[in-house]
Amino acid sequence: MSNTENKLYRIAIIGSGPAGFFAADHLLKKSDLNIEIDMYDKLPTPFGLVRSGVAPDHQKIKTVTKVYDKIAANPKFNFYGLIEYGNHITLDDLKQHYHQILFATGAQTDRRMNIPGEDLGRSHTATEFVAWYNGHPEFADLEFDLSVEKIAIIGMGNVAVDVARILCRSKEELSKTDIADYAFEKLVNSNVKEVYMIGRRGPAQAAFTNPELKELGNLEIADCLIPNAEAQLDDLTVRYLSDNPERSVDKKVEMISEYSNHTKTKEKALTIRFLLSPTEIISDENGKVKAIKLVKNSLSRSDDGSLRPKGTENHEILDVDMVFRSIGYHGIPLPEIPFKESWGIIPNKDGRITDISEENTLTGLYCTGWIKRGPTGVIGTNKTDSAETVALMLEDISNNNIFQPENPTSEKIAVLIKERNPEYIDYEDWLQIDKEEIAKGEKEGRPRVKFTNIEDIKKHLNDS
Repeated sequence: MSNTENKLYRIAIIGSGPAGFFAADHLLKKSDLNIEIDMYDKLPTPFGLVRSGVAPDHQKIKTVTKVYDKIAANPKFNFYGLIEYGNHITLDDLKQHYHQILFATGAQTDRRMNIPGEDLGRSHTATEFVAWYNGHPEFADLEFDLSVEKIAIIGMGNVAVDVARILCRSKEELSKTDIADYAFEKLVNSNVKEVYMIGRRGPAQAAFTNPELKELGNLEIADCLIPNAEAQLDDLTVRYLSDNPERSVDKKVEMISEYSNHTKTKEKALTIRFLLSPTEIISDENGKVKAIKLVKNSLSRSDDGSLRPKGTENHEILDVDMVFRSIGYHGIPLPEIPFKESWGIIPNKDGRITDISEENTLTGLYCTGWIKRGPTGVIGTNKTDSAETVALMLEDISNNNIFQPENPTSEKIAVLIKERNPEYIDYEDWLQIDKEEIAKGEKEGRPRVKFTNIEDIKKHLNDS
C-alpha cells in the first residue's frame, strides 16, 4: 500500500442520506490513505429520508444526524447542496475531477400496483404524501384533498403505518412534531374519520414492526380496530409458526388479537384489514376515487416454503374517497448509469456498478444503500451496506483500478460548481439553516420549524 500513502484520492458521493454519510465515514477513517470527499445533493439540505422520510412524530430516530454532523466536520469533507447530478454536473464532469464516484441516491418513488384506476384523482403514492408532510421542497405544493372522510392505504410496512398514524393524530399530538406548517393546518382541519390499512397476507406476515403496531393502540383520538375473523391465523400459518418459532411474530399476533376485541369509542377509526388485494380503484363521475375493489386472499405454501397470498372467488367493494399505495419504494434511473427497472436498482456486484448484463463491472463507479440493494432494512442497515461497498472501493484504489482524473483538486471542482450554480449550499450554510429552524421551533415548543421553500432558504442565507 506504500505507493498509495501520499497520493490524494478524491471521491464524489451523489446523495446525502444515511448510506452516503456512512460511506463517507468509512472512507475518512482509512487513516493510511489521503482521501477527500465531496458529497452532492440536489436539495439544499442533507440527510435524505432522515429529514424527508422519517415520520415527524419519531424525533428520536432523527438524532442520528448528530453523527452525520461529526462526519461533515472533517476538513476533508465538502457538501454541495442544490447541485443535481445530470443537471448541474454530469458523469463526464465527475470523471475529470474524481478517482471514484459513489451513488447513494436511494429509492425515491413507490412501486405501482398496476391495476385499473391507479391514476384517478385522489389516488396517490405514499412517498408523495410523506414528503409533503415532511416539508420536502419538491412536494410542498402538492394538493391532498383532506376534506374526504374515508382513506385506504394499500400496504403494511412501516411507511404505511406512518401515513395511517399521521392521518389519525390529534392537533395536540402533531403540535409537538416538526411536521410542515402547511401540512399541520390541513391535517388538523381534515374531515378524515376512517382510515383503512390493507395487506395482502395475514397477521403473522404483516411487514410492520411491533413498536409501530403498538403505537397504533395509543392514539389520542383514533381507535385501532381489526375484524375478528381477519385476526385469526389460518392452519398453514399455525403450522409454519410451529416449525419456525419467532418471538417477535408471536408478540405481533398477540397484539393483533387484542386489537380485534376493540370497539370504536373515539373520534376516528383506524381499521387494519388482512388477506385482501386491490384489483381496481373505482371512479366517481368526476374521475376521482369513490371505492376500491378487493379480492379476498388465502395463503398457500410456495416452493421456497414461505406463505404467499392467492386470490379467491370472493370480492369486496370498500367505499373510500382516497387511496395511498405503499407497497415498496422503487429507485429512479440516473443519467448515463445502468438501471435495472424490474428491481428499481443500479445493477451491481456487492456495490461495484455493472453494465446491464450484470457481468462486467464499470471502473470507478459504485453504489450503496437502497439504490444498490432495494428498499430493505432500517437506517443502521446502511452502515453495513456501505462498509461492503467501501471495502471494494479501497481494493480498487490499492490495485489502481480507478479513474485517472485530469483535475483532481478541490479548487478545480469548486470553480466548476460556482459556474454551474453560484447559489449552491455548503455545509456551513446548512448549519445556519439548521440553527434557524431549531430557533423557530423553540418559540413554538416544537423540535424545529422547517424551511419548505428553496427561495426562502436562499433569502435567509443572503440576509444572514
